[in-house]
Order: sequence, then structure tokens, then C-alpha cells
Amino acid sequence: MGEGYFLDIIFLAMVAGFIFFRLRNVLGRRTGNERPPPDPRTQKRSEDQSDEQGAANQGAGDDNVVALPDRSRPQAADNAEAKPEEEAALWADDSPIGAGLTKIKLADHHFEPGAFTDGARSAYEMIVDAFANGDRDALRPLLNDQVFDNFDGAMDDRESKGQTLETKIVAIKATEIIDAELKDKVAEVTVKFVSEMVTVTRDEAGELLPDQPGGTREVTDIWTFARDTRDRDPNWQLIETHGEN
Repeated sequence: MGEGYFLDIIFLAMVAGFIFFRLRNVLGRRTGNERPPPDPRTQKRSEDQSDEQGAANQGAGDDNVVALPDRSRPQAADNAEAKPEEEAALWADDSPIGAGLTKIKLADHHFEPGAFTDGARSAYEMIVDAFANGDRDALRPLLNDQVFDNFDGAMDDRESKGQTLETKIVAIKATEIIDAELKDKVAEVTVKFVSEMVTVTRDEAGELLPDQPGGTREVTDIWTFARDTRDRDPNWQLIETHGEN
């Protein structure tokens, strides 16, 4: 067994040496002149630059390629939409409303006349509708105490007589800021609403009361809204109402 065992070892050693020799010939040896392995980050940048260059070359003759805007050139001035003339006039130095709006803006940096006007328009529609329906819960957060008491008294009088009010706003033709003030951090903005509406009052039997205006009529309301600029609540309240005259 001893002699055969040593022969097996010698044979395995010869096989291993042969395999090593073949691998060396196939794989080669390092000489110090080989190129370093590629850096994945460098390769990625190179590929990106190549893709961008290819897209640029293709864009010259391909209508389906959309060129991105040059961000090195200011675009805001070219693309900014001009404010409506009436809103720009509100901020004019010689406008009687401009000083009040400027003071409100300084006290409340989120204040914008355009956004305020949109909100006042929505509030106008909600208040008119809630008053007609006798909805005190909807009116309460929109009105200050004095105006709410006035509205509540009118609704009580109507209900005590068994009358119902039907009001439909057909269109709001104009919503215009006509005054603005800042009184001890309380902003007050007065808005003129010109609307077309249908209003009728019915008795207990559902019959129209006499002398009711027929059809659609134009109504002008002057409403003043207020908000304490120190309050985190962004909502405004109606503090005064009267007609144009």
C-alpha cells in the first residue's frame, strides 16, 4: 500500500502542475502595464454625456425631440401673467385704496386682493342663501355678533309670520374692493357686489305676497369684512352691510 500511495501523490501533483501551467498561459501574468479596472462612476458619467450628445444631434433632425428651456436665462419675466388692470390699480401709489391694502399686506403677508375678492364672492353667495333658508348655523361663523343679531331678528320676524323667502342669485356681475383700512391690527375691506337675483316672499299658504318684484332684478350690496391679523384663524367675518345708496 505504501508504494502505491506515493505513486498516487506524485500523479496528482503532476496533474495540478499541468493545470496551473495551462491557466497561466490562458490568463496571462500581470506586467504592470495593464489598464486599471473601469471606475463605475466615471463610466456612468461618460455614458450620460454620450446620451446627451446623441440626443442633441438627433434633435437637429427629429421633430419628436422636445428641447428643454435654457435655465441659464431668466424665464419668469417672460412667462409671468400680468395682473388684471383693476387689481394693479389697487396697489398704485396714487390709489386711495392702495395705502390701506399695503398696510394690510404688511400686517398679513398672505393677503392678496385677488384671492380675497374670490373668497368674498363665495361668502356673499353663502350668506344670501343661508339667510333665505333661515340657516343660522351656516351664518354664525360668517358674521360678527352685530350683523348676526340683525339677520337673526329679520329671520325671526319672517318665521313668526309664517313667511318664507326664496332667493336665487342668477349672476354676480361685479365684485370690487372699494375701501381698505387697518385699524389696530384689524383689517377691514369693503366690497361692492353687483348681482342679478330673483327674490320672492310667500305667506303661510305658499302664496306670493303682494307688491313682489317680478323677474330678475339687479341688486347692489356694499359689505365690509374684517379680520384680526394677529389671529391664526384665516377667515374673515362680515361686520357691516348696506345698499349702494
